[in-house]
Amino acid sequence: MYAEERQQEILRRARTDGRVDVMTLAEELGVTAETVRRDLTVLERAGVLRRVHGGAIPIERIGFERAVATRDTVLTAEKERIAKAALAEVPEAGAIILDAGTTTARLAQLLPADRELTVIVNSPALATLLGPRGNLTVLLLGGRVRGKTLATVDDWALRPLEDLYVDVAFMGTNGCTAERGLTTPDQAEAAVKRAMIAAARRVVLLTDHTKIGTDHMARFGRLSDLDVLITDTDLDPELGAELDASGVRLVQA
Repeated sequence: MYAEERQQEILRRARTDGRVDVMTLAEELGVTAETVRRDLTVLERAGVLRRVHGGAIPIERIGFERAVATRDTVLTAEKERIAKAALAEVPEAGAIILDAGTTTARLAQLLPADRELTVIVNSPALATLLGPRGNLTVLLLGGRVRGKTLATVDDWALRPLEDLYVDVAFMGTNGCTAERGLTTPDQAEAAVKRAMIAAARRVVLLTDHTKIGTDHMARFGRLSDLDVLITDTDLDPELGAELDASGVRLVQA
């Protein structure tokens, strides 16, 4: 088993069992305890596990949420492929919502210059990126800016969404399971995401494979709310089968 395969297996076990133990992993994977500790260090630096005495726990089990600057350095190639695949869902003209997030930000960078679009965002960074584009009309939802995600939340973001109806909402998520649906650690951010989904004719979820099979405290949608789910090719086949069975159109890039 290569190091990357071993680390993915460790992460899978941590998410399934809620915790992994160094000595148990070493015995079952046929490697030394020091090798396991190095793997746990790699996974902790990637922001998916938190080291504890004798082992590690997945970050979603402790409500940990990485800052956007940290998330932007993880799985960059996968996020780029997801964003390119999402271009097929961008209308020729009309209005779209871009949820705050590192994968949706990559889609923002790729938006075609020959399409007249109104783009609604809840991220000042995305508004700054897209504002100078002559073919785009950019609407920034106001509100409190969350330090972790740099997304605007609360009433000033929610109220305008009540009166909007767009062609497509491109959403991000922290967690996605067939049982729990779409989840995120923060209730205020969940409320804005829920309102974005309600304001859209079609909903496209952009998420890398590490978010699928995990869940967080605040639910903002169900799989039945989605028209398309775009992820990368490292998705666990069993999880992919669960998504297919839910009826959502699954695209792997």
